[in-house]
Amino acid sequence: MTTVGILTGGGDCPGLNAVIRGAVRKLSNNNVETIGIMEGWRGMLEQMAMPLTVSNTDGILAEGGTILGTSRTNPYKEPDTAVPKIQETFAALGLDSLIAVGGDDTLGVANKLYLEHKLNTIGVPKTIDNDLSGTDVTFGFDTAINIAMEAIDRLHTTAKSHRRCVVVEIMGRHAGWITAFAGLAGAADVVLVPERNVSIEQVCDILKRNRADGQIYNMVAVSEGAVLASSDMVTQDGEVDEFGHVHLGGIAKNLAELIEKHTGYETRHVVLGHTQRGGKPTAFDRMLGTRYGIKAAELVLAKDFGKMVALHGNTIVGIPLADGVGETKVLTADFLAVLDEFHST
Repeated sequence: MTTVGILTGGGDCPGLNAVIRGAVRKLSNNNVETIGIMEGWRGMLEQMAMPLTVSNTDGILAEGGTILGTSRTNPYKEPDTAVPKIQETFAALGLDSLIAVGGDDTLGVANKLYLEHKLNTIGVPKTIDNDLSGTDVTFGFDTAINIAMEAIDRLHTTAKSHRRCVVVEIMGRHAGWITAFAGLAGAADVVLVPERNVSIEQVCDILKRNRADGQIYNMVAVSEGAVLASSDMVTQDGEVDEFGHVHLGGIAKNLAELIEKHTGYETRHVVLGHTQRGGKPTAFDRMLGTRYGIKAAELVLAKDFGKMVALHGNTIVGIPLADGVGETKVLTADFLAVLDEFHST
């Protein structure tokens, strides 16, 4: 009997369980056994697995996170020992192929295993940051922007009551998709993203202009990876994860201090952090995750390996894994132009 493994790697996000459920349903309908690999690539290194069936996955659609657990384990940190362990796990579990659900790092490993070691892998793009190339939208993004928008909506009322400026820090290392969508939808005065540097003087000019026009408080949305021009703000601690990513955080606090210093407005900061990727997925993410899972299973059944599922328009397609992890998808000129309409001074 054909056996397929599924793992979820990297940061968790709403919609992962929808992918698992969709893939298991499609594979089960075609008499294919599914095994869940626990805690991402760590599970492939340590042979941690659980059976996945229609009965134990049918009720997980509305759950956030992933029933399989996840980790940021990077097998290619020690490829000489890790890759043979993954090959051993393939053999020990009787896997014919593996569906890897994750972001650039997780899918990058799946791509290398396919190209360099001929292991049958399929990728499913996952990130709330929506920054994976090759697909129009990643699941988890819709949920994240709605969570961030609601947080900004709530902060408007307290900022208004106290006549304060509030700086909201939103996830986004290299791309400002969440900040742009949530910031604009939440009517922030200023939206700062990694794709465009502005000076503290420009930020404060906008806030002052809005106050002069009669506004009695301010709201600023900033990506964790944003950088102010000509600024010495520290937004990282120097530590890195297994994939070499520097830990971010702190920009909202530093920005709030600078705004208060330059304007005299009482300013507070809020870091949304992991709340953005927790909780129940939206209907859109449940549907997109389900469609991704089914398409991944279809690629497995067709033995069309080395592919990543992707949303192009309203159609789910299979593209080469290399195309999905080739480069970071950043905000395009048309979205930046929308931000500019509210930043003009």
